[in-house]
Amino acid sequence: MDLGLTEKVILVTGGASGIGEGITRALHEEGAIPIIVGRNAAKAEQLLGELGKGHSIVRELGTVESCREVAREALQLYGRLDGLVNNAGVNDGIGLEKGSPDRFLESLVINLHHYYHLTHFVLDALKASKGSIVNMSSKTALTGQGGTSAYAAAKGAQLALTREWAVELLPYSIRVNAIIPAEVITPLYRSWLDSFDDPNARQRTIEAKIPLQQRMTTSREIADMALFLLSERASHMTGQHLFVDGGYVHLDRALAGLEKS
Repeated sequence: MDLGLTEKVILVTGGASGIGEGITRALHEEGAIPIIVGRNAAKAEQLLGELGKGHSIVRELGTVESCREVAREALQLYGRLDGLVNNAGVNDGIGLEKGSPDRFLESLVINLHHYYHLTHFVLDALKASKGSIVNMSSKTALTGQGGTSAYAAAKGAQLALTREWAVELLPYSIRVNAIIPAEVITPLYRSWLDSFDDPNARQRTIEAKIPLQQRMTTSREIADMALFLLSERASHMTGQHLFVDGGYVHLDRALAGLEKS
């Protein structure tokens, strides 16, 4: 399916690794121009060198000024912006018991604040293009996980902002949607699995709780939804929370034990 993204300029935060890398690669396949934002210059340059198209902006996204600079540099490159994927962040395990008020606030800076800051600074460009915004959230916003209060709070706020912005930006035909992944196999997730004595057993335990096919979601499956939402194929969708999770959040865990027919 041609998504009509050829030569569209799309800004992807955290676009050099994990889910973000999957989105960057998928954008390239559709002929779009990805602009990767993140702190790992080597990863970004390696990816763009492989793809042969796109740009990298190396910045920490933790401050208002850094987000302002990212927006300025991105717009200097092409003079326009057709889409924004707010994706950067990390489940940093700042919980209620093993945490502190200061660390909680620091985590919100890492995982939430730049969603607002960057969107604010590129908004005029998105108005001009009638572009689309995709916010990457997490199942933790809805299910809880334990030991990760700050990350869960950030992800819940992202879902609230998705619907708030969808309402505010209706006059400009800017669509705003969110994707909610659950268990996605990425290099970072793999590193976490490898911290256990038996990583394969731990993975099997997790996958047994995913109703559809008892397997983890791939980065590409998340990317495919992101590209659809960025494209005109989703021209009448806004304010939506889309679950790409093999039924993890909404289907009864008992289904995972059913025999396959």
